[in-house]
Amino acid sequence: MRTGALCKACPMLFHSQLFVFLFLPVALCCFYAARRAVPREYAVIALSFVFYGWADIRFVPLLACSILLNWALAFVIREHRSMIALWAGVVANLATIGYFKYKNFFLENIEFLVGIDWEPSPILLPIGISFFTFQQISYLADVHGGRAPVYPLRKYAFYVSYFPQLIAGPIVRHNELIPNMDLDPWRPGVAERIARGTVLFVVGLVKKFAIADQIAPHANIVYAAARDGAVSTADAWTGTLAFTIQIYFDFSAYSDMAIGLAMMMGFIIPANFDAPYKALSIRDFWRRWHMTLSRFLRDYVYIPLGGNRFGVGRQIAAQFITMTLCGLWHGAGWTFLLWGVWHAVGMSANLLWSRDGRTLQPIAAWIVTMLFVIGGWVLFRAETFGAAQTIYLAMFGLGDVVSHIGGFNVWLALAGAVIACFGPTSQDVALMRLRPWRPLAAVAAIGLFVVMLEVGKGQPIDFIYFEF
Repeated sequence: MRTGALCKACPMLFHSQLFVFLFLPVALCCFYAARRAVPREYAVIALSFVFYGWADIRFVPLLACSILLNWALAFVIREHRSMIALWAGVVANLATIGYFKYKNFFLENIEFLVGIDWEPSPILLPIGISFFTFQQISYLADVHGGRAPVYPLRKYAFYVSYFPQLIAGPIVRHNELIPNMDLDPWRPGVAERIARGTVLFVVGLVKKFAIADQIAPHANIVYAAARDGAVSTADAWTGTLAFTIQIYFDFSAYSDMAIGLAMMMGFIIPANFDAPYKALSIRDFWRRWHMTLSRFLRDYVYIPLGGNRFGVGRQIAAQFITMTLCGLWHGAGWTFLLWGVWHAVGMSANLLWSRDGRTLQPIAAWIVTMLFVIGGWVLFRAETFGAAQTIYLAMFGLGDVVSHIGGFNVWLALAGAVIACFGPTSQDVALMRLRPWRPLAAVAAIGLFVVMLEVGKGQPIDFIYFEF
């Protein structure tokens, strides 16, 4: 994946031996050893800041200042119902993202337009900045709307910095986490919660290690070749299909592991995926893909822009603005922006097609939806417009005749596709009504240990969404 003039930090990965064999046991012991809520909350906050600062200690003051500023603004908003304070918070959060994530992109385009020779300075992108800023914007909006109180600082700091969801979501709302902080972690059902959380964590670990990381090299090779020259039709399709499988299993793996970690501590945070590759329309796809981001965009961008209330034209305009912002949220690049527009076009076409009651047969609807989604992943993965154009041309038979790449694991891709399109979701697996849970938890723990020993033989690969 591309990074442009941004520098990447090296965070503590969920699937690293450091996290599984050291940080996680310490975190669970501290959490369950604290018998009262207040010391328990402070312990988790401290651990979360250690987790966040592991990538780069300079990130810690940024996160702390962001928490303090937004908490203070929440007080002002509550006391005065101040729209000015709300907008000040929104602008401050977006400006923070803008500086770290979009400054060089903006200056590079200014340079192109005015012809100035400018060398961009590398900027270290704080991990998780797009996630925790959006989470805090949603909180400020809820305080202004009377949907959220102003919590004590420690509870708010816990909510924003909670390590399972800090770096790549899910984007959690205040009422999905904070009210549960006072619950006794030793309340009835603790063994089952830990067992279910462990199972979900292991499911995510297997998704990441056994599927996403194994199929990623082929996608990387194909898209690197597309950046440097032509690729064959077979390479274009296999490389894009590989990335289609990789990004789902990679991101859903992180979400599963985050939800599993929270469940081990007795917290239920929202699911992020609901079998998106089973979707029968683009609108259905976005109800299933990155669900907490889709929810944020719907509630805090699309609906305030008018949503479904002012006719088809206004609805389509709101969709284009929302999805364009969605594309930019994912990365500072024109291909990301165009990926957002691509999905806005698909959602608008879906709206116009279905408004008169027209439908497709389920299999036809699924094929059309998947082809559209796969086509969009080309823009998402390609580092430049030129690389995307090369892939698109090759897909339509206008590339090299003979493949010079190879190495595509057909059986792994087929297994991934079958699981994604026909298998149960991770939540289905974790919520199975099986008794007793202790043997299953033991099996999951053994599986975790075995997989981690295998992972330890090499350097763990970052999650894709750490770049965002």
